[in-house]
Amino acid sequence: MNFVYISPSFPKNFYQFCNRLKLNGVTVLAIADTPYDQLSEELKNSIDDYYQVYSMENYDEMIKAMGYFIFHYGHIDWLESNNEYWLEQDAKLRTDFNITTGIHTNHIEDIKCKSKMKKFYEEAGVKTARYHLVTNLDEGLQFIEKVGYPVVVKPDNGVGAAKTYKISNQDELENFYQEEHVTQYIMEEFVNGLIISYDGIANLDKDIIFETSHVFPNPIMDVVNDQSSMYYYSLREIPYDLKQAGHACVKAFYTAGRCFHMEFFKLLEDKEGLGKKGDIIGLEVNLRTPGGYTPDMMNFANDIDVYQIYADMVTKGYSEYDHHRPYHCVYCGRRDGITYTHSHEDIISQYHFDLVMCERMPDILSGAMGNFTYTARFENMEQVDAFVQYVLG
Repeated sequence: MNFVYISPSFPKNFYQFCNRLKLNGVTVLAIADTPYDQLSEELKNSIDDYYQVYSMENYDEMIKAMGYFIFHYGHIDWLESNNEYWLEQDAKLRTDFNITTGIHTNHIEDIKCKSKMKKFYEEAGVKTARYHLVTNLDEGLQFIEKVGYPVVVKPDNGVGAAKTYKISNQDELENFYQEEHVTQYIMEEFVNGLIISYDGIANLDKDIIFETSHVFPNPIMDVVNDQSSMYYYSLREIPYDLKQAGHACVKAFYTAGRCFHMEFFKLLEDKEGLGKKGDIIGLEVNLRTPGGYTPDMMNFANDIDVYQIYADMVTKGYSEYDHHRPYHCVYCGRRDGITYTHSHEDIISQYHFDLVMCERMPDILSGAMGNFTYTARFENMEQVDAFVQYVLG
């Protein structure tokens, strides 16, 4: 089996996907723009061949890389990056080189455009916020007349919470329409809800072979816009209603042979036309691993190897592991420029035996994840809350 992995050196933990695939007997071929001698030794030992391009944005270079691999190794069976940024290019390469195990260009808008996700949520029986594809001020006012202020505007095809913000009155609305927007925006009614994710891996038959869940108490939109501290944590038990919604969405979306990160609101109050307090509402679906070092958090929380589970999915279609979740894993991201009560040395001393990761986040990821990060695991939520207060207070 030949597997082309796109950009395995970023984030740095992704080399482990290659490592486990190779351990499972897969021929692992990698494409990236990093010079070979700058790759980590772990990555070098995890791949069978490497093709460096000058720019991964240059599709002609990517085609040449694929041609090189096909000439030397034969047909490519899988191609993946597990990275939101490269989803469209991954799909184009699969389409152009007849790689059937993955999403093709005819479906890419369905998984990238927030407006097009709505029909899949509807198919799954999951409600979503009402929306309007932004055109002009008059039509925006007509939409707001139906749903009221505030509303949320964001690129219809966008990554994470980039350029996402809340509009609370007509002055802010008019200012929004006076700005130049180079991409299509979507406007949605504001939902007062706790963001909770359903994450996992599905095989080619859309059978879920791993599942977990994370809670994001501070909306990523606010974290990015306010440059505030952030934290999130995993649950030891997946709520029944979230699991039901997640399972239905896995069947509805193009999840075959993929990692997935599905975001939902749990309503914090009744919302007319949407649901009652506590109801699960669809937010958006990302058909790749959760961001940052969340795959490692999954490992710490569950005492598993999610990279091995992925490799087993690719090579066998299933994976055998213990499904218990012994810990909550919690991530805290501090911001440069904010003065915190406790120093780095205090945190290391206080939580020496609980910390599982502690490092500076790469600048390219720091907008949503914070600049310096602390990740720990605990058996109960009281310990999680105390840790968050100690690190971010």
